[in-house]
Amino acid sequence: MLKSSEHFEPLGSGIEIIVSNDFHFTTDTILLADFANHKKTDKAVDLCTGCGTIPMLWMRKNAPSEVYAVEIFHEGADMLRRTAEHNGVSHIVKPVCADIKELKGMLPFGYFDLVTCNPPYKLSGGGIESEEHHELVARHENMCNLEDVISAGSKLLQFSGRLCICQRPERLTDAMELMRKYDVEPKRLRFVQGKSHKAPKLFLLEGKRGSRKGNLVVLPTLIVERDEGGFTQEMNEIYGTYKEGAGSK
Repeated sequence: MLKSSEHFEPLGSGIEIIVSNDFHFTTDTILLADFANHKKTDKAVDLCTGCGTIPMLWMRKNAPSEVYAVEIFHEGADMLRRTAEHNGVSHIVKPVCADIKELKGMLPFGYFDLVTCNPPYKLSGGGIESEEHHELVARHENMCNLEDVISAGSKLLQFSGRLCICQRPERLTDAMELMRKYDVEPKRLRFVQGKSHKAPKLFLLEGKRGSRKGNLVVLPTLIVERDEGGFTQEMNEIYGTYKEGAGSK
């Protein structure tokens, strides 16, 4: 089941996920999985899924009716395949090894209720690109960019389907402009701060396919840590039975 450099990471409620040095996750991924607020009846897709953390977090409670998880690297898709088998959810979670720019004929367009993506945060060419290849792709827009993510999400969603992403605050204008370009109207926004006195380090954004313009709801800011140390009560609730930290996405 496990290959060298891989190990099981417990996600709580009896769910375990295979992670490795190249494919692992951060708190951002856990926050996005929670923010998406999936339903049991949802037909869902997670883009740029890595080792499939978001789909497996959804398996802890009220699992969607079906979940496709798209990952460009065969290693990540194979890890999720084995994870799904290990947890007995292969009938729900279906890995797809593909480029999100080339999903036509691989997934049904206009079919899904929910699409999520924790996309690369850094613009290609921005910063020092010295990471290993998998890490480079996860952090920088080398193989897909924010427009690719929103374009793919729009094609996959049915009318009123929801696209949920997380990104750095400096990309908020880009994200909202691109959602409107692809007929996904921003409807719900939440900022995330490390501590109450810190500037936001992340935003969570939901848009609805084909929805009327306007009526964006800005939710109260999510504070990750108390000033005196330790997670806030809300963060503990989001983590649920998963209490251990994680590596990078």
